[in-house]
Amino acid sequence: MSVLTILKKNIKWRFSHAFTIVITILQPILWLVLYGTVAQESMQLSGINNYTAFIFSGLIILVSFSTCGSSGIMNYMMKSNGSFYRILIAPIKRSSIILGQAFEAILCSFLEIFIMSMIGLLFFVNIFQNLTGLFIIILLVFLSAFFMSTIAYGISLILPNEMMYETLMNAIVLPIFFLSSALFPTKEISGILQIIVNLNPFTHVINSIRSIILTGTIQLNMLALTVTILILMCLVSFSFARYRLQKEMDM
Repeated sequence: MSVLTILKKNIKWRFSHAFTIVITILQPILWLVLYGTVAQESMQLSGINNYTAFIFSGLIILVSFSTCGSSGIMNYMMKSNGSFYRILIAPIKRSSIILGQAFEAILCSFLEIFIMSMIGLLFFVNIFQNLTGLFIIILLVFLSAFFMSTIAYGISLILPNEMMYETLMNAIVLPIFFLSSALFPTKEISGILQIIVNLNPFTHVINSIRSIILTGTIQLNMLALTVTILILMCLVSFSFARYRLQKEMDM
């Protein structure tokens, strides 16, 4: 059994529970259509002509986080039918189990982001303007989704039930999203809140994607720093997931 086998198994589970895809993409689409339209006029006072395009980068991260968060629920369902424990006793590396589940969540994230991007074209939001920018967006989304999917995997092995898991994941995802530049430009924020927002690494992920969408430009210094931080975060989150899986196997 390999990473590919785990990946196929998890994809099969995801599409047999298609409601998880529908739910995770429905909220950002509603934000895209409703919130972007309603706030458009007021945000023009801040010099933002297309607010839908402005918030699109934040919604990309929200979609990937929501999808990766829902992937942790898979462990609870697999435990209930015994398949989780059958995988543990199979001749497979612990890292392959984690990577198989993480890659499934990442692939679903890209699928949902693609669907949202197609709808975004109706609002003059185009993430496909140039290949270099698109590659950078894919890289940033991949690293962000890998981080969240492995964090979700580890947390799902700590908490005893889905309700506690979903509560904690919301307590992680929502502050990351709202305490960033996802909805408002950082120049409109001041004081301690501005410090918190600037310390949030996903503020810089969102800003990098936004710069590509709005202007087609890339700030290489900030991008290099952001990618480096994301890679370090991914290493920590993967190590955490691997540690929790080992603890599960030792029980």
